Amino acid sequence: MARSSSGRAEQREDASAFVPESRSLSDLTAAVQACTACPLYIDTTQAVFGKGSRSPRLILVGEQPGDVEDRRGLPFVGPAGRVLWECVEAAGIDRRSLYATNAVKHFKHENRGKRRLHKKPSTDEIEACHPWLDAELDAFPKANIVALGATAARSVLGKTVTISADRLAPTMLGSRTVFVTYHPSAVLRADDRAAEVRAALVADLTAAWAASSRPRSVSSPAAGGNGSGRSD
Repeated sequence: MARSSSGRAEQREDASAFVPESRSLSDLTAAVQACTACPLYIDTTQAVFGKGSRSPRLILVGEQPGDVEDRRGLPFVGPAGRVLWECVEAAGIDRRSLYATNAVKHFKHENRGKRRLHKKPSTDEIEACHPWLDAELDAFPKANIVALGATAARSVLGKTVTISADRLAPTMLGSRTVFVTYHPSAVLRADDRAAEVRAALVADLTAAWAASSRPRSVSSPAAGGNGSGRSD
């Protein structure tokens, strides 16, 4: 529930009505294509749902699909994805034990001639899409989470974070541990700091993998529960 400038409470629509009760990935992947909870679906090729292991030790959450992901229908297959998988390999992580997704399922962009340029999703758009991420987290109740970038961290934790400050302090979210780190696109934008940002991303992935390799006792949430552990 949000408040307008007049102070009156107003209801923001989200994707809840489009999310099936099933936590089968095939059911969720099919259902997300019908989602019209926010305007981002209008000028995109398709919704891009998560992909990866059916029993992951880590869930990687990014911001949104890019141009290549929108066209191919898969997460992290563009330039930033190439950086991510290089860092995953450098961290000694078995990619087959990961599930990768995004906080927002449609590609927000602006058209510049024949090019489609990334635009950061708004808080309303992140919140509108959050029920889809909840459903994915519900499907994997034992997996820890790596939030790649500020948008992913905002969606997972329900609050604004500063990557440089919060990446060194993992957060417990219910029975999970959430690790916050840079989005791989930050490496592409960093210029003279690219090596530093890449090294930090590898170090954070390494720490998350090590923590997720330790045996833990986790009770599964009830079906349809808020797998993110957020209080909203």
